[in-house]
Amino acid sequence: MQFNLIGPFEITTDDGRDLAPGAPRIRQLLALMALQPREPLSTGALVQELWGDDPPPSALKIVHTHVSQARRLLADEAVTSPARDLLLTRAPGYLLQINDDEVDVMSFEGFVKRAQWEFADGTPGRAADFLTRALGLWRGPVLGDVAAGPALAGWSARVEELRIRALELHVEVENHFGRHRELLPELRTLVNDYPLHEWFHGQLISALHRSGRRGEALEAYGNLYRLLKSELGLAPSPDVRRLQTEILNATGDDLTPVPRRGPAPARPGLPPPRLPAPVPAIAG
Repeated sequence: MQFNLIGPFEITTDDGRDLAPGAPRIRQLLALMALQPREPLSTGALVQELWGDDPPPSALKIVHTHVSQARRLLADEAVTSPARDLLLTRAPGYLLQINDDEVDVMSFEGFVKRAQWEFADGTPGRAADFLTRALGLWRGPVLGDVAAGPALAGWSARVEELRIRALELHVEVENHFGRHRELLPELRTLVNDYPLHEWFHGQLISALHRSGRRGEALEAYGNLYRLLKSELGLAPSPDVRRLQTEILNATGDDLTPVPRRGPAPARPGLPPPRLPAPVPAIAG
């Protein structure tokens, strides 16, 4: 069983079926509870998520009704063994009795943290493996078809930011192995998807130059310069300006790359982050 929140909301049942609850508010409640597995969520928190600061007079009754409908859905669709109760009533509200590795967001976070630890510990190959597992879970924007109240909006922003960190770390790992040319398609996609993320632009500029494409590297710098000026009224950062100077003055393959945005050094004796159990493959 798996609660999939990265992309459209769906539940993969024990026997491999994909279930997409149709009622928007049931999706919203189940998503919020899945993001805090085994932790009771108060009815007040659920009301706040559904209606914000303007709930109807019958809000508590509506929440109880939606929870009953969700509980019936999970049972009728045989999401897991009938002997296992998933949606429980626990003061001051309700909880989903599921494991962290049964929620794709939790698995994603665990893989990224493990990749950071492995890279800081000097094992970039293992870091690359965990990043592949993490990014392989990405099916689209977090909670792509779920209405987001304040709590879910915060979770979505948090996970999207963690994805950016995973993409940055992926670039750093590939640079470590000297795969500058192989990175170019991905870097072009990244600067298109995150046009104001200057570090991605700097990595594209550096990779182009290291691949012997000096003219394209300077053109990429010019594109960044014009973008920042038009959108923010800013010039590129000192690091990226130094990179342009180095390209202009380079006589060989002697470019110093943009300083990497690596993880903090590993503390001696610090155990690795807890690794989620393997998760089922997700189509798409």
